[in-house]
Amino acid sequence: MKKDISLIENKWQNVYWFARMLINTDKYGGVGTDSKLLSLIASTLRVIAQENKNLKKKEILELQKHSLNTILLNRFKNAHSRIKRVDKLIEDLNNIIQTIEDIEVFILTCENVMIPINQAIQNIPNDDKEFTLNFAKSFLEVKGLQGLGTIIKLWDDLGVKGSLTAERAEIVRAFTILRVLLKEKLNLSETDKDIILTAFVQEFERRVGQKRKTRAGGSLEDVTSFILDFFEIPTHQKPEHFRADIEIDKWILTRDKWYIGISCKRTIRERWKQLSSAEGNILSNFKIKYLFHVVVYDEDLSDEKVVQLGGQRHVFYLPDESRILKHAVKHVGLKEYVRPISKLIDDLKSEI
Repeated sequence: MKKDISLIENKWQNVYWFARMLINTDKYGGVGTDSKLLSLIASTLRVIAQENKNLKKKEILELQKHSLNTILLNRFKNAHSRIKRVDKLIEDLNNIIQTIEDIEVFILTCENVMIPINQAIQNIPNDDKEFTLNFAKSFLEVKGLQGLGTIIKLWDDLGVKGSLTAERAEIVRAFTILRVLLKEKLNLSETDKDIILTAFVQEFERRVGQKRKTRAGGSLEDVTSFILDFFEIPTHQKPEHFRADIEIDKWILTRDKWYIGISCKRTIRERWKQLSSAEGNILSNFKIKYLFHVVVYDEDLSDEKVVQLGGQRHVFYLPDESRILKHAVKHVGLKEYVRPISKLIDDLKSEI
């Protein structure tokens, strides 16, 4: 029990909490994304300690805290939307930083956790396209329309694998540098090192996870654009004034001047109720002929969803080998609303 308490009270635990405070946008203004600012703060705090060794520790600490506050206030004095949150950050940092040792932890957090993570995040791709474009083009040139379902899945898989590989390379590089620093420059126990290293990994994974979600959201939209461009299907702006809460990646204008909306998704899941809000009469008001949904993983696509949405001009394009597709095309009430992905381009061309 004593060991557990000492671990909790270890000053290096604040590496993680300082990192969270610096990056927290809602509460503290997210000042930790600015590496130049962090570098200025860390170097200033270090110089104050080095140039005032004749002073008492308490006096040095007061100078450091005052300088930290001044730098932050000067940096954000004109940022009216953030200044109150920065004030809160200053207040809470002042409460946590009570000793010279706390300042040392804060400096290490800025220089050896936050700045390396910021740099690593910048080096990780914002989208998956660079890992997939060349392969996708070659694959469709060989397979044609029969390769549509496969290319959508491969786009997703290759993009994710490529981006995750980039993430791994960045964390290994930054982690190695930090581990060497802790081993050679600081006289720390193994427990202290573990606390710092795990704080770094935890914050890195949290930050990169946010970027991963953003990247995943754009991946299927990218493949939709690629496929339409490859088969020379022109796209258009969405119907004027159409504001329904539906995620449509691309709009196609038909030869009779109506619209087809195309959405590429991994699954339908909970969003099907949102989709059902786009009733037929609403679509008619905006001259929307169909909403085509390309679904990569369709096991959650129940008969109920197909019937309810299909009756409102939603059409589902499923992988050609899909069990759900084979079931639906044999069903009188479903077959009009479900089609193989390989027919998507032909269906679009017949409309334009």
